[in-house]
Amino acid sequence: MKYLYSTCTTITTLSILALASFMAASAGNLNQDFDITWGDGRAKILNNGELLTLSLDKASGSGFQSKNEYLYGKIDMQLKLVAGNSAGTVTAYYLSSKGSNWDEIDFEFLGNLSGDPYILHTNVFSQGKGNREQQFYLWFDPTADFHTYSILWNPQRIVFSVDGTPIREFKNSESIGVPFPKNQPMRIYSSLWNADDWATRGGLVKTDWAQAPFTASYRNFNANACTLSSGASSCGSNSASSSSNAWLSEELDSTNQGRLKWVQTNYMIYNYCTDAKRFPQGFPSECNIA
Repeated sequence: MKYLYSTCTTITTLSILALASFMAASAGNLNQDFDITWGDGRAKILNNGELLTLSLDKASGSGFQSKNEYLYGKIDMQLKLVAGNSAGTVTAYYLSSKGSNWDEIDFEFLGNLSGDPYILHTNVFSQGKGNREQQFYLWFDPTADFHTYSILWNPQRIVFSVDGTPIREFKNSESIGVPFPKNQPMRIYSSLWNADDWATRGGLVKTDWAQAPFTASYRNFNANACTLSSGASSCGSNSASSSSNAWLSEELDSTNQGRLKWVQTNYMIYNYCTDAKRFPQGFPSECNIA
């Protein structure tokens, strides 16, 4: 299915203008931006904060989360995924709020046998409802070097990008009754964990623990975003028209529309919006938005 950007909706409400300033997170010290949350030493921040690694062995995986909560932003992180036989492993990198009606924006990297491609799994939850999966192969080996995985989240759309190339858009379709993440601040989370009951070929290929420990690496985090602390926003309306805030109303130009089409034509391997067996009564309403 081809997704094209419509003309950007003008942001006119004072509440949105109040969110229009940004916080540029340090790209140089991951200690300032993240807390290791679990893994009993399997997660490490190294090189004076320049590198973060997560590891998985048979006993446990590991994970981290951002110190800040965000409400809209453009967020970049470079990842190098588990190399070799990574079957059964999942490296998850996502934004999420809390509560039973949570919002979430997901990148998940599903491991595979040596020589087979990784699957990049994406999903969007709004008000606790997900089931909006799109999956892709990548046009490079994500284990050989670092690559930049980005989430643009503004009032009009969510865009997933890889090395600056857009791969997916989820538009704000509130006008037809589809909830959109807009009120709940989200933290960044990442984890490396064992999911060999489903991750690789539907669970047919199990994790080879002789290959452990499995390690994924992170660097060069950057966030142009609105942050919340104790319920108060870091943003104010004074910088609503700042050129550094272009992400707040960003849309794809014709070049990037072409890139999006190229990825979805050549590398998309699953799209919930074309899965007629899953939706015999008709596709979700957001799928009908061009």
